[in-house]
Amino acid sequence: MASSKIKFELPFHITKRTDIPGWKAWLFRGGAIVIAFILTAIVSTILTKGGMGGFFKEMFVGTMGTANKALKLLNGWAMLLMLGLALVPAFKMKFWNIGAEGQTLMGALASVVVIKEWGKVLPEEVLIILMLLFSLVFGAIWGLIPAIFKAIWNTNETLFTLMMNYIAIQMVLFAINIWAPNGSGTIGILKYGSFSGAFGMNYIINIVLVTIVTAILFVYIKYSKHGYEINVVGESVNTAKYIGINVKSVIIRTMVLSGALCGLAGWFLVGGSPTPTINSTLVAGRGFTAILVAWIGQLNPFIMMGSAFLVIFMQTGAAQVATTYHIGSSSAYSGIVVGLFFVILIAAEFLVNYNVVFKVHKHKKVEKAATPTGEKAGEEPTKEDEKIITEEQFEEELESIGTRYFERTITKSKNFEGNDTFTPQKEEVPIEETVEEINEEKVDK
Repeated sequence: MASSKIKFELPFHITKRTDIPGWKAWLFRGGAIVIAFILTAIVSTILTKGGMGGFFKEMFVGTMGTANKALKLLNGWAMLLMLGLALVPAFKMKFWNIGAEGQTLMGALASVVVIKEWGKVLPEEVLIILMLLFSLVFGAIWGLIPAIFKAIWNTNETLFTLMMNYIAIQMVLFAINIWAPNGSGTIGILKYGSFSGAFGMNYIINIVLVTIVTAILFVYIKYSKHGYEINVVGESVNTAKYIGINVKSVIIRTMVLSGALCGLAGWFLVGGSPTPTINSTLVAGRGFTAILVAWIGQLNPFIMMGSAFLVIFMQTGAAQVATTYHIGSSSAYSGIVVGLFFVILIAAEFLVNYNVVFKVHKHKKVEKAATPTGEKAGEEPTKEDEKIITEEQFEEELESIGTRYFERTITKSKNFEGNDTFTPQKEEVPIEETVEEINEEKVDK
């Protein structure tokens, strides 16, 4: 009998795009940025009643209206970009490092340890260099631990690195309790170790060094042997093993590099600030935001410069809008604006990489096999003689016809015993015909 199950199918299916031109992809992304700005302006107008003109004015003038504001904006850009760059080697290798927050915090802790121990006895230049070395080592160790577990025991790196963020936070809190035994939970502003005012301008050293790191990392990933091995391992571990690459070594080496770059970001956060200090919220979620920066920038360091700037511009500008119009919590409003911005960009990136194809159901006309009674030959069938059914219904009808035909064939066979074959039964000769044949034979004799 026909199946009674109801099949539910989505009216569309998703396919991977492989032939979209580069200019068209960037047109999608550029349009998404424009739409994001317009929608965030509309949301701001609804919440602040200040008009779209006021929103754009505060976004641009409020963030770059003075040299000091512009430098703060660029410093925020440099910090976010630095964390995004730290994730690039690991993500290229398909090692999902979610621990940038903790690795950066450990690098910052290392700088503070150096300041606390040797700040009074070492020259400022030596102290800053020692801070740098300790930050690189602490960050590298924090990246090395999950790499070893992944390389040897194939643990889940996402959960492992995520949990190590919380361990890093507790270690910072433990160190602060030692340095501030009065229970205040803060160590205040440190007197030594700041290089923020180099070249007579605050934050300029951070911006310059991060730009240099961006160029170096691009060359390393694209043109070096280690960068080639990272890409091969990311594409296929089996292929990497087949051509002789030591996958375990690549995993460990790459995560050491990723952790060291996070440690470098921690050094910037402490020494690159005019008010060096440390607390458990020093990184302020940049480690997670950097994941989106890296993804939107397609793991290309130069493209990430633009994506990081867009994100930090939206964050800083939204905070300025909230302050001007007294919305309340500037961080909450900034989160709404940046979240909406990210949703639109992610949707655009989805359309760049995938194609949504809507299904069109075709209908078939099945005409009656026999000519209706009273219908003249050659006459076209009327609408009542036509039966319009869907493709699925047509297949079920064929299946039902086949089932009935099979059952009827089996029933006609009297010696069918349930096996796969059956022997047709011979026709029995009627008794009357047999008697007549016998009488005819006697007469002939």
